[in-house]
Amino acid sequence: MTALVWLLLVPFAAWAVLRLTEWDLGLYWIQLVAFTPFVAAASAVVPLVALLLRRWPVVAAGVLVTVVLGVCVLPRALAEGNPAAAGRELRIMSTNMAVGAASPEEIVSLARRLKPDVLTIQELTPGAVESLKKAGLDDLLPNRAGKPANGPWGSGIYARFPLRAGPIIEYGNFRQAEAVVKVPGGPEVYVASVHPCAPRFDYKVWCWAQGLRALPVAEPRGVVRVLAGDFNATLDHGALRRLLGTGYRDAADVTGQGLSPTWPAKGWKPIPGVTLDHVLADPRIAIRAYSTHLIPMTDHRTLFAHLVLP
Repeated sequence: MTALVWLLLVPFAAWAVLRLTEWDLGLYWIQLVAFTPFVAAASAVVPLVALLLRRWPVVAAGVLVTVVLGVCVLPRALAEGNPAAAGRELRIMSTNMAVGAASPEEIVSLARRLKPDVLTIQELTPGAVESLKKAGLDDLLPNRAGKPANGPWGSGIYARFPLRAGPIIEYGNFRQAEAVVKVPGGPEVYVASVHPCAPRFDYKVWCWAQGLRALPVAEPRGVVRVLAGDFNATLDHGALRRLLGTGYRDAADVTGQGLSPTWPAKGWKPIPGVTLDHVLADPRIAIRAYSTHLIPMTDHRTLFAHLVLP
């Protein structure tokens, strides 16, 4: 019985050790590590079983493993403070259109209600561009940059304010649009519509990692930057943690909603929801509010963040 309890602990202990590193060790770990919050909760079973069996060394080791995993994920449910930003407000919305299938009318209706200044779109197709225009998006956000495509590779940025399009970040055909938004009465803001490859197969791991690595790091004394979109990564992936380590703040994490799932939008049994979509803000930006919203016909929840610029 003692041996069995130790064996039960081993996978949780191995998970905790790997999670503490910043290694994205191949396809299967990249896919599995997204479910760390669920593993952290399940790990508490081991010390409870050991306690009932009076296996005290296993109790101690199990508690340590559960604490380590808990420290990795529980802070996401706690709101953080903000820098003393007192500049212009900037409202950001981001949606993945599921290869252009998401309802353009619902997206525009949500934009009318939330009044974003910037909208980043992933999986933007040429047909979706036309459908959004017919639904009235160009009236709300008349300035656009990006590169739509037939398939999941397109990307776009819509803005209320003038913008200057930047180069497209492209790996494995996935396009991540970049633009500098000229905010009236505020600083220019670099915005990226994030969408690296989904690491579904071995050959996609490289372009997933390269797509995340190509995103610009935060520069506390440089250009104000916001990255918004479908990162195909959670806060448990080493690649995203390294990017956050440069100074970015995750809007969901800062507002205590970092464990709110964004994919699958309504849950696909038996797959539990995970947080693949993010709004990452410059460390000088205050995050006033964050929320997620359901749009019909897409498997990702739409994000909204209310920011205050320095």
